[in-house]
Amino acid sequence: MKASQTFVSTLKEAPADAEIISHQLMMRAGLIKRLGAGIYSYMPMGLRVIRKIEAIIREEMNRAGAVELLMPVVQPAELWQETGRFQAYGPELMRVQDRHERDFVIQPTSEEVVTDIARQELRSYKQLPRNFYHIQTKFRDERRPRFGVMRGREFTMKDAYSFDRDKAAALKSYRAMFEAYTRIFDRFGLRYRAVAADTGAIGGDASHEFQVIADTGEDAIVYSPDSDYAANIELAEALPLLAARAAPTQDRVKTPTPGKATCEDVAALLGLPLARTVKSLVLASDQKNEAGDVVKTTLWLLLVRGDHSLNEVKAGKLPGLKDGYRFATAAEIEDHFGCKPGYLGPIGTKKPIKVVADRTVALMSDFVCGANEADFHHTGVNWGRDLPEPDLVADIRNVVAGDPSPDGKGVLAIQRGIEVGHVFYLGTKKYSEPMKAHFLDENGKPQPFEMGCYGIGVTRLLGAAIEQNHDERGIIWPQSMAPFSVVICPIGMDRSAEVKAAAESLHDQLAAAGIDVLLDDRGERPGAMFADWELVGVPWRVVISDRGLKAGTVELQGRREAAATAVPLAEAAARLQARWEA
Repeated sequence: MKASQTFVSTLKEAPADAEIISHQLMMRAGLIKRLGAGIYSYMPMGLRVIRKIEAIIREEMNRAGAVELLMPVVQPAELWQETGRFQAYGPELMRVQDRHERDFVIQPTSEEVVTDIARQELRSYKQLPRNFYHIQTKFRDERRPRFGVMRGREFTMKDAYSFDRDKAAALKSYRAMFEAYTRIFDRFGLRYRAVAADTGAIGGDASHEFQVIADTGEDAIVYSPDSDYAANIELAEALPLLAARAAPTQDRVKTPTPGKATCEDVAALLGLPLARTVKSLVLASDQKNEAGDVVKTTLWLLLVRGDHSLNEVKAGKLPGLKDGYRFATAAEIEDHFGCKPGYLGPIGTKKPIKVVADRTVALMSDFVCGANEADFHHTGVNWGRDLPEPDLVADIRNVVAGDPSPDGKGVLAIQRGIEVGHVFYLGTKKYSEPMKAHFLDENGKPQPFEMGCYGIGVTRLLGAAIEQNHDERGIIWPQSMAPFSVVICPIGMDRSAEVKAAAESLHDQLAAAGIDVLLDDRGERPGAMFADWELVGVPWRVVISDRGLKAGTVELQGRREAAATAVPLAEAAARLQARWEA
């Protein structure tokens, strides 16, 4: 292809609202144009990258036995009401009505629709296993869309859904998708980790995220350098940091801590390590009647060590909280503790509460906690002597670097990642059973489908790849994702018949070899031409000039290489083909 046949639109400066490097470079390289908050048009260069990504995904999904179909963007609310997600999904689900005032959703995902297909079409165990996938536009009404395509509202996703007869078969399908995803991300040439993850709003019993490693990633990935253990921080198990509870050595003392409402400030005032303090967080769970009215509210005091932080995902799985919780209001806190937040603790509450201690806190002795009175804390606090044992001991904190690995091999490290893929084993309870999606087994008895679902963020991959692959000059695309593999930059093509002939001949040779090549025939100055393609990130550049042709050579330079290499013109196509195939 020639540059004059496509559309090249680069910018010297990124828009002011482009916060991270991938957003800045995608705007500058002319890959995307902003239409509205979190909504972008994909320009020709960006669309070429998307099509490269989609091609690899399709090849590997088909290889894994999945079958492509296409489900609609707009879906009837009735299906979502069958699973309860029409109400439960939250404000990210765009709900609309048609002219007849019937409810619809702009789909963020397609579990309900594909389950409806399965219950109509897959009637016998003989039709299983089955895996359907599509690559389709999605919409999630993000409260604060940001970071360009990384957290936009409209995006493209590949989602797949497997249907099996029993759990063993479903886990086999899950493993097949896991392996397909591994091949996909290997082919993209990205550094990534597959980590155990929480199932979140999708639901289910098992889950892995595929995280592209990048310092700007929103997710924290926990792993052990000494083993294969890896998990999202939401799921990573935090082992107790004490082997046993030591005997008390101090008396409990109500100690003045004027104006010191945080564990950090209290520790500094008392000259103690932060790890000697205990942090109090108050949650509330509401019991409702059939009409939806609150008939009883229970307050929960969650205790974590002062240098640790609460893991809300883990807290949400506790008995009594897994059906829903919220942070307690200031009025509820004062009513139960007799004090405003900042000085709360488990000793001497005004009303009964449920106390949940993190595993490490449950083994602490002589610790510091709030006294439920402004400007005071208790020091020298011990379980059993000064307060009852907690109602529940559980893992409720985020791990930190240096914690022991849950598999017993080494200590944990943490790095940032960008989630680009997710595989879920769903089972039957989330979709099959609520939607009465059944097949007939060998005995003619109806059984619910065992399901799995599997997603890849197609457009998010553009941003993730750039976050991992860039320099001060622009994008550095992996070979498999680049809009073009090779760009030919002829100097003075409009003035030199020899340069024009050599450039067109090389272009035709590379195109005939199946290489995605672009000939820049725009007549730009060399500096501007080179800067454009370094910004766009084409992996290989060939410079053809009168001076080089007189010596029988052209200049070949990889995007990551510091200098060009002179190669004979007659060998240029073969050299590039060898590098392209490597």
